Amino acid sequence: MHILRFASFCVVALIGLNSASAQAGASGDVFTPVIASTLSPEAHPVLGTDGAYHVVYELRLTNTKLVPAALHKIEVLAGPRESQVVSSFSDAELVKRLRTLAPQPATDATIEPNAGRLFYIELTFKSPAEIPKLLEHHLYLTGAPNPGPAKPAPLDYVVAPLKVADAKPVVIGPPLAGPGWVAANGCCNPDITHRGSVQSVNGALYDSQRFAIDWMRLDEQGRLVHGPENDVRNYNDYGADVLAVADAKVVSVLNNLDDQVPGRLPEPSSITIETVDGNHVVLDLGGGHFAFYAHLQKGSVKVRPGDSVKRGAVLGKLGNTGNTSAPHLHFHIMNSSSPMAADGLPYLINTFDFAGQIDIAAFEAAPALAGDWGIGRITKPESRQRQFPLNLNIVNFAAAAPK
Repeated sequence: MHILRFASFCVVALIGLNSASAQAGASGDVFTPVIASTLSPEAHPVLGTDGAYHVVYELRLTNTKLVPAALHKIEVLAGPRESQVVSSFSDAELVKRLRTLAPQPATDATIEPNAGRLFYIELTFKSPAEIPKLLEHHLYLTGAPNPGPAKPAPLDYVVAPLKVADAKPVVIGPPLAGPGWVAANGCCNPDITHRGSVQSVNGALYDSQRFAIDWMRLDEQGRLVHGPENDVRNYNDYGADVLAVADAKVVSVLNNLDDQVPGRLPEPSSITIETVDGNHVVLDLGGGHFAFYAHLQKGSVKVRPGDSVKRGAVLGKLGNTGNTSAPHLHFHIMNSSSPMAADGLPYLINTFDFAGQIDIAAFEAAPALAGDWGIGRITKPESRQRQFPLNLNIVNFAAAAPK
């Protein structure tokens, strides 16, 4: 991962359900030592370049008792309760998706007393007709069976209902121009890259980067970088024009930070909430959608707060400022003007060519960015309309308009 950022949103939603191990009292209530909520108030399906619809969200799990709680399985249910199991996670797959609130990867599926975890979920559906209107979550665990200091016991119950939104994602233009753009650190997989940057801001948890992409560029030889990796000018994307994705109003701008030396992240103690994203621009697209562009070159930003811009207008140039280890354009859509105190939303790019796929396992295992990453290119790029680029897709955007 080339970027570390902050984000997440907490909406309390706890519902108990009778089960073999968690028995309801006379009132119908159920004792649930591990409570759960979703970081987003609703999920937003998005059509990916694989032709499938992706639903991506997170659970916050909290062990409220003095007895450790061990998760054994989490089932995602299509509501109403006790209905179809959409997906199930257990054993190593469950642990892989758990993070502490720090956030750091969890080492096992045990939640210590009075502690919490984040659990990351990605669901895939073949068509809109298959997407449930409501999701719930069946927890299977060993935990406190009553409010007293009892031994852990097997429990299971249903929690955290999540509405799946009917509204379609916003449609935008491309944030860059020309061929060879790679959707690095993208959606929608359990690697938990941008989504793993959940942090506490303004007294809550937010996940503004849920659908973020780090755009980098291949040259004709399939290289992301064509010389020593500690020189920003050796990266093929450095200095590219960054474009407005819609007619919009400029909300905020930062334009005075120097580039970082590539190859390493800056010292964490040097990063502040103001500088973590480097030089950046936030656009108000209307309808509760805001576009965020990060890591721009110092002095390159051409707009000011309050300006109106047209789709395709040049906002600035791609750089390497802020919390980044290599030049790229970090781009995401969110529901607030704050880059961190916002809920990340999916979007569709109106038109582009799908030009191939970088091997994800090979890219993640590589010690550096150098090398030929163009082997996954296809000879005849495929025209796509209103789709969302997925992790390490190679995408060709239309050429820039003449100046």
